[in-house]
Amino acid sequence: MGLDGPTGNEGVRRRGCSCAKDDFLPEESFKSWGNYVQALQQTPRRFMDRVFTRSLDSTELHEIKARSQHEMKKTLSWWDLIWFGIGAVIGAGIFVLTGLQAREVSGPAVVISYVVSGISAMLSVFCYTEFAVEIPVAGGSFAYLRVELGDFMAFIAAGNILLEYVIGGAAVARSWTSYFATLCNHKPEDFRIIVHSMSEDYGHLDPIAVVVVCVICVLAVLSTKGSSRFNYIASIIHVIVILFIIIAGFSKADAKNYSDFMPFGIRGVFKSSAVLFFAYVGFDAVSTMAEETKNPARDIPIGLVGSMVITTAAYCLLAVALCLMQPFREINVDAPFSVAFEAVGMSWAKYIVAAGALKGMTTVLLVSAVGQARYLTHIARTHMMPPWLAQVNPKTGTPINATIVMLSATAIIAFFTELDILANLLSISTLFIFMLVALALLVRRYYVSGETTTANRNKLVACIVLILASSIATAAYWGLSDNDDWIAYVITVPIWFLATLALHVAVPRARNPKLWGVPLVPWLPSASIAINIFLLGSIDGASFARFGIWTVVLLLYYFFFGLHASYDTAKEAAENKMGDGLKKVEEGVKVSSEAQ
Repeated sequence: MGLDGPTGNEGVRRRGCSCAKDDFLPEESFKSWGNYVQALQQTPRRFMDRVFTRSLDSTELHEIKARSQHEMKKTLSWWDLIWFGIGAVIGAGIFVLTGLQAREVSGPAVVISYVVSGISAMLSVFCYTEFAVEIPVAGGSFAYLRVELGDFMAFIAAGNILLEYVIGGAAVARSWTSYFATLCNHKPEDFRIIVHSMSEDYGHLDPIAVVVVCVICVLAVLSTKGSSRFNYIASIIHVIVILFIIIAGFSKADAKNYSDFMPFGIRGVFKSSAVLFFAYVGFDAVSTMAEETKNPARDIPIGLVGSMVITTAAYCLLAVALCLMQPFREINVDAPFSVAFEAVGMSWAKYIVAAGALKGMTTVLLVSAVGQARYLTHIARTHMMPPWLAQVNPKTGTPINATIVMLSATAIIAFFTELDILANLLSISTLFIFMLVALALLVRRYYVSGETTTANRNKLVACIVLILASSIATAAYWGLSDNDDWIAYVITVPIWFLATLALHVAVPRARNPKLWGVPLVPWLPSASIAINIFLLGSIDGASFARFGIWTVVLLLYYFFFGLHASYDTAKEAAENKMGDGLKKVEEGVKVSSEAQ
């Protein structure tokens, strides 16, 4: 929708705390009950239009961004992005989940789990980087998927992106309480309200987590650069504490604790990898800051790749130090590093560790708050979510409405839900999104509408289907089988390899990156797809059931609201552009007289 559209812009022109109907549902389909009923009757046609319609790079960069009325301020450099990346990632994952996974799932081989998760995360970082350089907008992966996979897949990803941020923030907030309790010489449950009439998974209420989220909300709405300065200072302190843990931990190392290195076998290693992927979540928040970066082509690759290399190295060293200090069966699951130092006679060190962990988790919450608000802002710009959420405050240059809404949801989840439930559900959502981004990169390189021939398009589709099918088969066999039989992998892995090879040899590239590109295409994104799907196969069934429920909720919202709002907005935008004699804002298959 163009800037001058009378309908779509009402939702973003209002300032302050306006909460009129047109701030939330300004589209033609919601003007009256008659319009709404008519829109519902057209749902199949509209759905097909949105499935086969893809946005353009220029649309995301100009028309969509303009719907916020005010520009976000370009204040960030590569140095800011590196520290944002470190601040976004190193937090609850390493300081809490390491203990749980080492003790109960993988033993000292948890370091290998971090390597596997780190490889998967690094592959995803490369894919994100190319998109962030060429489409530097606040929408992150949502914008990338809208351009390459279309509106519908982008919406499904958007719902999981929002779930990822809410759950991730809630998990970190609850972990914050655990380490705060350690700092105060208490157990975590001493600071929680236990309601016995509620389920064990949801009855440990955490008011401290709610307070922490509220403080983060205030910081996030004031200023992005201010958040960057706070993150920069806190992250420096955090890195100093991490170096202390590594050096002091190795000074108290006992090689005997590594005698039983892989007590739960290779299956335990990969199960831990799937959960510990939680520890790498956050770097995608840095990609949402591309719109506020001074020089995206230079700053984003340095910021994303640099922060991920530092983070992976730190995680591996921390995991080794922990398992060398204590036998893995004695590791504490709530505050593993603090208790480990106490066990080796350095009780004073547990306070340094707890303080460092709190610093780390605070920066994770802050960067997450900044990133998730920008995701929601861009999603609302397309009217898949109410455009009221797309407003950018003219004074602070930040999306206040989106920030408050997302952090309110985070606070509610953090108040009720236990960490292990949050970690598993978060990993599913994140791995799913990263797989889609890698898939979108393959589409971007090998398909351009109007240029790629039908034969080459069909070959691309066949190769992608085989890559996905072989990866899913490998993951399903791994997740469902109870033995270590490798026969199935001898079939599925060569199919993946041959499909990727066929894509490399038989399908000509339709586009090359303009500024910065992922190396080794299609091998690197294809490997990212395979590893992310494989890790999904190691997550428990109950988490998939919860993921399924969330997906159903998303689809209900989409078919009753999001589909019709985004359809009306896109059609009005196309009409305005055509009326002005300008180029189209979307491309796609014509499914009706109104399409395109």
